[in-house]
Amino acid sequence: MITKQDKNQVRKKRHARVRSKITGTAECPRLNVFRSNKHIYAQIIDDSKGLTLVSASTMDKEFEGTAGNLEAATKIGETIAKGAAEKNIKAVVFDRGGYLYHGRVKALAEAARANGLEF
Repeated sequence: MITKQDKNQVRKKRHARVRSKITGTAECPRLNVFRSNKHIYAQIIDDSKGLTLVSASTMDKEFEGTAGNLEAATKIGETIAKGAAEKNIKAVVFDRGGYLYHGRVKALAEAARANGLEF
């Protein structure tokens, strides 16, 4: 019997493979992206200490607009870049979370780059 693979399990496998190769340090933390059907979340993480330095999501009270579209991802990218600038973070390692670099993930990354983050 042929069974359909769970897309999220395949994504988690891809993410684990990428995470074995990249880590965030104090000098160059990791920008992690998680995307659900309704929302998008971004965190800048220092893996050496296990700390989240900056986070932004469409679930935040400060977020205005409709969640789950390209505009929302762009706003989150801008917010995460501004938060990083406040903490004097200039360069990050981009972790797309096992998702394709397309659509909302790409919009978030390009907005973060446009607002001063280097990766």
